[in-house]
Amino acid sequence: MSSPLALVLASLIGMATPHPSAATARPSVVTARPTPPPIGEVLNGRQRQLAVRPPRLDEVGLRMDGTLDEPQWQQAATLTGFSQFAPRDGIPAEDSTEVKVWYSPTAIHFGIRAFEPHGAVHAALGDRDKIFSDDRVELLIGTFNDGRQAVVLGVNALGVQMDGTLVENNQARGGGSGSATITRELPDLNPDFVFQSKGRLTEYGYEVEVRVPFKSLKYQSAESQTWGFNAVRVVQHSGREDSWTPATRANASFLRQSGTLEGLTDLRRGLVLDLTPELTQRTTGAPVSTGAEWRYDAERPRVGGNVRWGMSNNFTLNGTVNPDFSQIESDAGQVSYDPRQALFFAEKRPFFLDGSEFFATPKNLVYTRRIVQPVAATKITGKISGFSLGLLEAVDGTDGSLDGASHPVYSIARIQGDLGTRGKVGLLLTDRSEGALYNRVASLDGRRTFGSVYSAQAQYAQSFTRLSPTSAGTSAPLWNAVLSRNGKSFKFRYAFDAVDERFRTQSGFIGRGGIATGLLDQWYTWYMPPGHFLETIVYDPTFMYTWTYNALVHQGDAIEKKLHNRIAMTARGGWSADATVMAETFGFDPVLYRPYRVLRAPGDTAAFVGQPRIGNRDFAFSLNTPQWKYLSLSAYYIWGSDENFYEWASADIVFLDLDAEVRPTDRLRLTASYIKQRYVRQTDHSPVADTRIPRLKMEYQIARPLFVRLVGEYTSTQQDALRDDGRTNAPLLINGAPSAAFTDGSFRSDFLISYRPIPGTVFFMGYGAGYTDTRDNPRSFTIPRSLRLPGLTLTDNVFYVKASYLLRV
Repeated sequence: MSSPLALVLASLIGMATPHPSAATARPSVVTARPTPPPIGEVLNGRQRQLAVRPPRLDEVGLRMDGTLDEPQWQQAATLTGFSQFAPRDGIPAEDSTEVKVWYSPTAIHFGIRAFEPHGAVHAALGDRDKIFSDDRVELLIGTFNDGRQAVVLGVNALGVQMDGTLVENNQARGGGSGSATITRELPDLNPDFVFQSKGRLTEYGYEVEVRVPFKSLKYQSAESQTWGFNAVRVVQHSGREDSWTPATRANASFLRQSGTLEGLTDLRRGLVLDLTPELTQRTTGAPVSTGAEWRYDAERPRVGGNVRWGMSNNFTLNGTVNPDFSQIESDAGQVSYDPRQALFFAEKRPFFLDGSEFFATPKNLVYTRRIVQPVAATKITGKISGFSLGLLEAVDGTDGSLDGASHPVYSIARIQGDLGTRGKVGLLLTDRSEGALYNRVASLDGRRTFGSVYSAQAQYAQSFTRLSPTSAGTSAPLWNAVLSRNGKSFKFRYAFDAVDERFRTQSGFIGRGGIATGLLDQWYTWYMPPGHFLETIVYDPTFMYTWTYNALVHQGDAIEKKLHNRIAMTARGGWSADATVMAETFGFDPVLYRPYRVLRAPGDTAAFVGQPRIGNRDFAFSLNTPQWKYLSLSAYYIWGSDENFYEWASADIVFLDLDAEVRPTDRLRLTASYIKQRYVRQTDHSPVADTRIPRLKMEYQIARPLFVRLVGEYTSTQQDALRDDGRTNAPLLINGAPSAAFTDGSFRSDFLISYRPIPGTVFFMGYGAGYTDTRDNPRSFTIPRSLRLPGLTLTDNVFYVKASYLLRV
């Protein structure tokens, strides 16, 4: 009898040496062997293999674990051959990157392999959209393939997400402090999209898996889809930006240099119906009187909700009833350089952010923060046959009314149409009505690119306003024009803006009305040979003239004349610095000083006339370190002779803005900033005003969707009694009252615990408190007493809870 071992050996020998007739005797053995999955095509961006046909596969057996080892990834199309885009284009990327892509009936999938042989990957857990200090990959998906707009989905090495929208515009690229390498349009990160991602660190770098449901996207109604696509990798150790398509800096649009995803068929979006019920509750505290008694007012729980309905592949209807639009974190403190310029605060409320790109105009004539507390609102956004459309209707609460009792009604309509492949034209209509009172704006704008590096943009708007039942309506214009060149070594932006004194927009934002501004801005860039510590040098001369609108119409002199000479440099590893010399003159603006009078003697006042013109000479310097793994720093400093708007006189000015981000672990992030603004009279070197704003924010990521945050901000303001400096030196009255010296100090603290696994499903619980510095603080500008926290008195506090749940039907 043969042993079992002998039988096994005989069987193995028989398999290794088949009988000559085995092929005919046992055909089932051959046909039963599994067929290996086909290998997907490989497309090299540097070889301009930019037309991708992703395979259509099913999701059976797929796991969202950040490991690209399932059969679908073997069959996926693989995109390789990245090129460096910044700081120098046209050369192969130093670090290798692969992006795999395939799609199922219900989603499109991306797999990322990023090779990092130079050192540790910068990766940390963090809140959504907070990955700019990390290594990351951004996916630009243009679902309408028009080269004008795209969804931007970014992930770091751990799969933490950033997302937003990118709209082609005439935004200046390459200007501003520390931004010599910025040469592509930057996305608006406020909109949120629901998609899944998972990442992990590997021995060679990192891998990330991304799944984007078709429910989360708008796209064409065609049976076979072609989408624009590009992938950008940001490498922190070197400060490089790499692009899959060999994009060049000498081009009017980065977005138009994308490749394509072709042959996407039978996309099953299904019913797109998102229901998001919300529950919020606030308890506020405030003192009853100047005594120690404190009163808490617990508001009734507020129930509201949002709905999002995909009416078709390319149109979405959003609605909200009794929503909670409370801010979770207070706006960061800002210092005004010019009291004539209004401060802008970005929109943060989810209902308004969804589809906000459909309402964008060259001048910001749609500013939804004007809608204070809507009772209900609805909007439709989408694109069809080369036209994009946005309609918004909202009924605001009484807090936003002029009389405190009415409900203002907002109606906003925006339509844009394509003019060939290089142009577009848009129409905007806004209306805010409150009984017989109204503000209406009609606007027409257009944009055209030509010669690959040039673009032109223009806009004209007319407002029609009636703000009093007894007054007649007024009408006034706004207009602007921009011509840009985005060359590799030479670029410019020439612009002219004009706003009539009577132009009003209660649905938009105009930072400063009644003026006209001409801008000539040029950038000359020199590229150092590869291997040098210095990589680029930019010379940026800027000329800017400002007139009152009335002076422009009547050919009067400009009230402001500015010449800024800026030199910016970038260096290996992500260093950047710039230095600017500013020569300016400012003319006296009687409108700004209309409330001012000069007190010559008790009961005897005279008009404040000021001096006709003030000359300035300022110096500015900025420095930005690389995004190191644990630390990044930036500083901006201005000093010199500048206008003292408080008294309309020359003053010595110091402005300082310091920022630091410390990341001691992959879960803890500390962000600190310090702003200081100081004016000193040149006549006797006495201080006029001093403002200081230190701010500290601590974030700890307990898990990817769960974090806690603590913010503390102190604002100290000291101001001397104002006088007619350098002329009569007499005291100044403002609105008939003496402008006495004062010292103000206030502190604000906010605590938040946040759980947000996906956009829409959130749980917030927070506490905020305000304090005032009530100490008898003598006027002193040399001791740092304004930064001491002891002696603060609580002025208000609030406890709030918010919960919402995204239900996708």
